[in-house]
Amino acid sequence: MRIVDSTNFPITKTVAAALVEVKPGGMREMHWHPNNDEWQYYLTGTARMTVFAANGKARTFNYRAGDVGYVPFAFGHYIQNTGDQSLWFLEMFKSDHFADVSLNQWMALTPRELVADNVQATQELMNALRKEKGRSLNTRAFRLHPSRREAAEIGGVHRRFAMGSVLCGTSFYSS
Repeated sequence: MRIVDSTNFPITKTVAAALVEVKPGGMREMHWHPNNDEWQYYLTGTARMTVFAANGKARTFNYRAGDVGYVPFAFGHYIQNTGDQSLWFLEMFKSDHFADVSLNQWMALTPRELVADNVQATQELMNALRKEKGRSLNTRAFRLHPSRREAAEIGGVHRRFAMGSVLCGTSFYSS
């Protein structure tokens, strides 16, 4: 990931951006941005992004080169490379600095007992948490605690947008 914001390009007072590469079989890990909405422009490859809102609402979108994506302020999301070539996309923010919070890092910095008890995480998962923030991962699955059901894939909504159009998703944001 290459980041451009006011920390390394001082003239950038109102825009921060990141150029992200996700290798085949990898993903941009679950994270959120505490400073502003995220706009994305997909340059190459194919992707699937799942966005999590409040009250258990989530939506999944598929993207390819030339598509535009949008994630509202502080909504958790992750992006999977669904193709056989590198996925390249831009993340853009109306902000003077780039900021994100990784779920992995947040869980690693929370007391282990609190995480393990509340999500009934296996020891394997607890040992895999990293206090240092990563940007992308190789996809790998962890077993859920035996008392939990196997995770089901979240039903997705496929939307395609012409270049220059905006992802509105009014049904996603309504209560």
